[in-house]
Amino acid sequence: MKIVIVSAVWCPSCLVMNKMWKKFKEENPNIQVDKYDYDLDEDIVNQYNIGKTLPVTIFIDETGNEVNRIEGETTYEEVIKNINN
Repeated sequence: MKIVIVSAVWCPSCLVMNKMWKKFKEENPNIQVDKYDYDLDEDIVNQYNIGKTLPVTIFIDETGNEVNRIEGETTYEEVIKNINN
C-alpha cells in the first residue's frame, strides 16, 4: 500500500492535516507516504486528476492501482479504515 497526498501551502485543511500525517508516519513506518504540492508538482496533479478540493488522499495498492480516494480533510481513523479494506 502506498498513500499519495496532494496539498497546498494556501490550503487551511492541508495545514491542519500535517499533524495527523506526522503521527501516521511515525506509527506506520512500513507504509509509503508521498506528499506533493498542488502548485509545484503539476505533473502529479495532472496524473491523478486532482480537482479543486484539497487535500486529496489517494490509496494505491501493490499493483499500482488506485483503490480509494478521500477529498478534503480526513481523520486518522478514516485513513486506517481505508488501508484495512
